[in-house]
Amino acid sequence: MDVRHLVLTNFNERDFKVTYYGLDQNPNLDMKKRPLILVFPGGSFNHLAQREGEPVALAYVDHGFNAAVVSYNLTTDPGDIYPDAGLSGLRAIQYFRQNAERLGIDPEKIITIGFSAGGHVVSVINMMAESEKWQKAFKFKHDEVAPNATILGYPLIDFTKIGFKLNSSEEKEVDHEEEKEFLNTANGVTSQTPPTFIFQAYDDPTVLIDNSLEYMMALRKHNVQFEAHIFDKGGHGFSLARPELAIKERPWIVNPHTAHWFKLSLEWLEHLKFIPSYYENEKE
Repeated sequence: MDVRHLVLTNFNERDFKVTYYGLDQNPNLDMKKRPLILVFPGGSFNHLAQREGEPVALAYVDHGFNAAVVSYNLTTDPGDIYPDAGLSGLRAIQYFRQNAERLGIDPEKIITIGFSAGGHVVSVINMMAESEKWQKAFKFKHDEVAPNATILGYPLIDFTKIGFKLNSSEEKEVDHEEEKEFLNTANGVTSQTPPTFIFQAYDDPTVLIDNSLEYMMALRKHNVQFEAHIFDKGGHGFSLARPELAIKERPWIVNPHTAHWFKLSLEWLEHLKFIPSYYENEKE
């Protein structure tokens, strides 16, 4: 495997890190160019949840993807979260699309996946990619930076729909007058928003289920293709929901039913023709 620790510079001249996992080239395989999945972990904007980073990337690598984990900026870093977190995601997409031939990536099959706060970043990326305002301000083109599909796991969409109160420093981070558009990314959905896969647990106490429902309604309003799975139980932050990612203080994390989201995402990507149809053989 080709593992690279990259430092990229976003459209606002800010450095950020990306860890890339590429399958070795094999000329005997039918799939000559692989889809790429860019992973944006959650972590309440003050850290990056490890369970939602490398394990997720490698799970997709095991199914023929190349993958990368994007370390977007946090409240603990200098400067503001936005627009820089979105600009870093846009730049990561642009980098891999520009280097697709060299890395064996299909430039038309770049998928973003974000969990919780990372889901907010991913939805901001979609919004900014489609916005003439941001295209003009930072001199990027939509087709260079827009993902071809998006996966949102228990995503933060609307800052008013959370199960806890922000403290004063957190409110200050997200309440800049010039950044009001980032407070509810459902408002940024357009007909250009990429096909979207959403999963969340109904009993999520942290990011309320209203977030996913609001985003779904926005996608429906603009006739954007999407698939959504709302699980009865699962809480928040379950990642792949598998035993190897268990945490003693969070027993809800391991849930074989909720874990089905990963296989369902593969089936959805197969339906979109992002991966070969021989994944049909894995279905139960």
